[in-house]
Amino acid sequence: MFYKKVKTSFIVSIIFCFLFLAAVSVGILYRNKFSNSPKFKRYKAFGIDIPVKYQIHGIDISHYQKSIHWPLVKEMKVKNVKIGFAFIKATEGVEGMDGMFKTNWKNAEQAGIVKGAYHYFICSKSGKAQAENFIEVVKLKKGDLPPVLDVEETNGVSITDLQQRVSDWLLMVEKKYKTRPIIYTNVDFYKNFLSGRFDDYPLWIAHYLEKEKPRIKREWSFWQHNEAGRVNGINAYVDFNVFNGDSAAFQKILVK
Repeated sequence: MFYKKVKTSFIVSIIFCFLFLAAVSVGILYRNKFSNSPKFKRYKAFGIDIPVKYQIHGIDISHYQKSIHWPLVKEMKVKNVKIGFAFIKATEGVEGMDGMFKTNWKNAEQAGIVKGAYHYFICSKSGKAQAENFIEVVKLKKGDLPPVLDVEETNGVSITDLQQRVSDWLLMVEKKYKTRPIIYTNVDFYKNFLSGRFDDYPLWIAHYLEKEKPRIKREWSFWQHNEAGRVNGINAYVDFNVFNGDSAAFQKILVK
C-alpha cells in the first residue's frame, strides 16, 4: 500500500513538473513574439492648453510619430475634447513619399477618424512635378478632407517663382480631385510670401502660444495651435489643431 502511494505521488509530481515546464515554455514564446511590439502610452490629458471655444479638434502626423495605434487615438476624450480629424503627411518634393503614409491612411480610416493628406512643398522644385507626385500617391474618397499644400520655406527662390510654383500645384490638384486644396503655412510666411495671391484658398495656419485664435486678418479654416500635445496611442509629441466652425461647416468642406 505504501509503495503504491509513493508511486502515485511520484507520477503526480512528474505530471506537475511537465505542466509547469510547458507553461514556462509557452510564456517564453509569447514574450519573444511580442517583446518587439510597440507599447502605446495612455495619458490622463492632452498635456497642453486646449482652446475651449472650438467644437472640432484634430492632429497632424507623419513618420516622426512612428507607429500609431489609431483606435486609442479615436477613443481618447478629455471632458468634451476628442480627436475629430487627422492630417497625414503623404508626399514631399517631386518623388518623396512619407514612409508611414499608407499605414496611417488605412488605419486612421479603419478607426473612424476623418483623414486628410498633405504634401510638403519644396519651392525650388517644379510645382507641377510635385503635384504629380501627390496625385500618384493619394487616392481621396468621399468624406475625406481636401488635399493640403504645406509651404513654409522659400528654398532661396524669388517670390515670383515661389507663387507661380505654388499656383501650379494648387491648380493641378484641384483639377484632379474636383475640390479646392487647403494651404498650410505659418502667419509670417503667409504675410510675406502668399498674401494677396492666394487669399481665396482655405487656410490652415500655424501660430503657437496664442490662447484664442491666430493673429492673422484673413479668414482661416484650421489653426495649428500647439506642437507638443499628447494623445493615447502615439508615443511622441503631436501637433494639435482646431477647425474654425461647427459640425455642419466641417461636413461641408469634406470631399463630396
